[in-house]
Amino acid sequence: MRVTNGGAKRILTAVIAALTLGAAAPAVAEAAPGSGWNDWGCRPSAAHPQPVVLVHGLGANDTVNWFFHAPKIAAQGYCAFSLTYGTGVLGPGVGGLASMRTSATQLGGFVDRVRSATGAAKVDIVGHSEGSTMPAYYLKYGGGAAKVANFVGFGANYRGTTLGGLDALAKALLTTVPGLSAILKTACGACQEYLAPSAFLDDLARGGVHVAGPAYTSIVSKYDEVVTPYTSGILDEPGATDVVLQDFCAADASGHLSQAVDPNVTGLILHALDASYTPTCTPFTLPL
Repeated sequence: MRVTNGGAKRILTAVIAALTLGAAAPAVAEAAPGSGWNDWGCRPSAAHPQPVVLVHGLGANDTVNWFFHAPKIAAQGYCAFSLTYGTGVLGPGVGGLASMRTSATQLGGFVDRVRSATGAAKVDIVGHSEGSTMPAYYLKYGGGAAKVANFVGFGANYRGTTLGGLDALAKALLTTVPGLSAILKTACGACQEYLAPSAFLDDLARGGVHVAGPAYTSIVSKYDEVVTPYTSGILDEPGATDVVLQDFCAADASGHLSQAVDPNVTGLILHALDASYTPTCTPFTLPL
């Protein structure tokens, strides 16, 4: 079957849509100055000395991904900052498309900006989906381990995804449709990096994802329909804590996207940042 240039673009759009977080999330306004979220006048307290850097998932941006969790983190007395990284052909509101190697460099610059603005020696990083994978690369290869105290990923993905079996179709299309691989690499470098085997995933896994220094917490859901298998987000490495949402709260039916608005995820994030915070189980039934 011959696929036209327009057909290739439609296939590319479908692949990106299958991976993207932002497609199903509502648009929200920028965080208001003084809210504690993206308030560059915020100074960390003695109780919470590390500002929190929030890293969105593939296809999202900082306000779409963080409108639920960010205000709650800030309300606990943290200085919280978010960025939109890795934008490309879909415009400034759609991030995470660039190669994760490139985005890791961008994240490093943002971490340094936060440290300079707040006077903090280190930050904490909290990320959703690609916001777990890409920062893990930054910690391992971008010098981030010396600048990060706590690293929390939810909807985490460290070994790639089969997309519920769609990876086989995507790989077949990439090898049979002329020019599609080049188009995808330009439009969404991160997409190809997620389809194992890839050089990016091999580099991330070599010697273990975890590196000495930061405390790692990985939060996953058995019902994740984007990161498949969900165990791709389980580190199972010394110095790392893995949390399966349903082991913490059996009444949580969260999928992948809905972890961005899951109160149980909020509680687990806050506990990972400060062990004195006690999370509680809240029935949650948004299985997206």
